[in-house]
Amino acid sequence: MCRLLHLKIISLKKPLQIGLCNKAVREAIAIPEVTNPYRKRLYSMAVAAMDGRDRGRPSSWSAALDNAICDNLNNFKNPKLFIVCAGNIEPTQENYSNYPNSNQVNEIHDPAQAWNALTVGACTHKITINEAGTEYCVPVAKSGSLSPHSSTSLVWMNTQWPYKPDVVFEGGNISHDTKFGDFFDTESLSLLTLNHEPHIGKNFTITSQTSAASALCAKMAAEIMGQYPNYWPETIRALIVHSAEWTENMKKDFLGSDGKKSDYVKLLHHCGYGEPNLNKALWSASNSLSLVCQESLNPLKKNGSKIDFNQINIHDLPWPKDELLQLGHTPVKMRVTLSHFIEGNPGACDASFSGSRYQYESLGLRFEIRRPAESTPDFLKRINKNEREKGVKFESTSTDSDWLIGPKNRVRGSIHSDIWIGTAADLANRGMLAVFPVTGWWKNSINRERYNIPIRYSLIITITTPDSEIDLYTVVQNQILNESSIKV
Repeated sequence: MCRLLHLKIISLKKPLQIGLCNKAVREAIAIPEVTNPYRKRLYSMAVAAMDGRDRGRPSSWSAALDNAICDNLNNFKNPKLFIVCAGNIEPTQENYSNYPNSNQVNEIHDPAQAWNALTVGACTHKITINEAGTEYCVPVAKSGSLSPHSSTSLVWMNTQWPYKPDVVFEGGNISHDTKFGDFFDTESLSLLTLNHEPHIGKNFTITSQTSAASALCAKMAAEIMGQYPNYWPETIRALIVHSAEWTENMKKDFLGSDGKKSDYVKLLHHCGYGEPNLNKALWSASNSLSLVCQESLNPLKKNGSKIDFNQINIHDLPWPKDELLQLGHTPVKMRVTLSHFIEGNPGACDASFSGSRYQYESLGLRFEIRRPAESTPDFLKRINKNEREKGVKFESTSTDSDWLIGPKNRVRGSIHSDIWIGTAADLANRGMLAVFPVTGWWKNSINRERYNIPIRYSLIITITTPDSEIDLYTVVQNQILNESSIKV
């Protein structure tokens, strides 16, 4: 608890007028920062527009959030963690009766499409109704399913805009009276919270929907910040997403029987990366090893009258190769999450804009990891054309189809997470990862002089094995300590 005294969660409660979005967002952030510039903060906003008219396109409000988060007016020196509710479906009898189809057509509300914001939807585990007179009532959603309140981004499915929400937290359920056909809120299917009128004896009240879910996400973020005060906002966001998992009912509702990559894309549009787990975000277990890296690269350089790509970062990971080979054909999972912030292009918020994400995204980052049968030279040639012989077309003979989401699908937005499933023996050779830039408006706009700006990123990699006698955590810890002592 003492660690949290240095954290402050700022709630923006009043809706913003569209024409003043940028100024209002900046002022709301600047007021507490001027008062106490050294306090660690995260920002939680539980307000949104009343509809999803933007269809994933950037708006003046979402662009203001993106640029405030990356701190573009201050040379990107003080990025921020900003948590935003996804927005709720319209609370009508018709919508609740058509769950979950109604959630699919009620899309994420402005400004929750912001690339840099951690957008929070709602799931629910509340299925027990115990109020008097509710003997004919049943919950609309099953335990572990998408909440009947939560909006989704399924209508963006064939666009290039980010998957939203990013994650889901508890947001309550709805009661259905099977005798009379009514749908309504009940206390037992809502969340308990403090009342704003304790002075008149009202100490507690109930809350629900994506506003409550975003508050729970802010709590989790604050606890991670308290445990790891030196972690960047990009890292806290990555840890929350990285710790998230889909429940069995989420997968039953939105995955096909064969689990195709397109089905996982559909699942992402409904539930994001799933429901986060605080313990997984904070700790590694002996059979679940997590590596966290905070790094930066200089992606661009000026070359006469044009801008060229400049740098790729190669991470040689402290991989427990021998121990993985001992496990042989034991099934294992590897999860990789890459988080960075982009600068939104204000010109892309024009009402007529309907084009590529590259016109809004300043510059993107991607990750690739060495494949099981791939040599280090072939890996470098695959990701970097400067490593290839001029005039010779390079085609990798190694394939990599065991990712759940896949390299082509996971690249939307500014946080990318994917899970590889295979054998421990195949994983043993995968201890090298590259982070590299892809194009955006920074590269195509030489007059705005963005070619000398480094981009920070956070990279998290987790290996999960079945319970075994091999303690991967201790192996890697000793390897890192030995390398550190050699360098000294």
